[in-house]
Amino acid sequence: MVSSQLAKDARKIYRALAKQYPDVHCELDFSTPFELLVATILSAQCTDKRVNAVTPGLFKKYPNPKKLAAAKREDLEGLISSTGFFRAKADTLLRLGAELTQTFAGQIPQTLDELVTLPGVGRKTANVVLGEAFGIPGITVDTHFGRLARRFGWTQQMDPVKVEFEVAELFPPKDWTSLSQLVIWHGRRRCHSKRPACGACNVSAWCPAFGEGPTDPAQAAKLVRQPRG
Repeated sequence: MVSSQLAKDARKIYRALAKQYPDVHCELDFSTPFELLVATILSAQCTDKRVNAVTPGLFKKYPNPKKLAAAKREDLEGLISSTGFFRAKADTLLRLGAELTQTFAGQIPQTLDELVTLPGVGRKTANVVLGEAFGIPGITVDTHFGRLARRFGWTQQMDPVKVEFEVAELFPPKDWTSLSQLVIWHGRRRCHSKRPACGACNVSAWCPAFGEGPTDPAQAAKLVRQPRG
């Protein structure tokens, strides 16, 4: 059973992060659910900034699943080569285009159970698409979210699915998507894996891990950064 005090403190952190990052948003550029799905797959082991530099040309040439399924492998690989692991990603995207075309009539499914049947799509990617493209609440557990959830004392789990389920018990579903964005932004900007900027963090009053990084405000401020490109 979830501790009522833990839930209260967790929601205080959520409100503080919302004040810290009032302009929080998905940092992948997209205009359709299909574009978001592809961009999220490309973002594996790659920065959002790099993906955003690649996708305009990619989506111009392959604007829908049918076009993507018919892509020439060498052309596709050339377009996405700078995102890393481009051969594996190209294989995934070709299979994704085919599956969406053949099984879902070119539409992006709107349930988690259906999304995770697609090539390259796990719960993390599915929850990104559901939350950002369709407004369906979901918790996105990437490396940043998992690290901060453990630091905040919301969970001790290492498995992303178990993290997702335990954190979900602390917050109402309406907050899940914005919570994911806020925690990920905080992990990218302040709560780093090494030397978190504790002294420049406005959730320190409720964070059990306060002190893992410099607590002096001036020192901590030097650690605050924008995500690298």
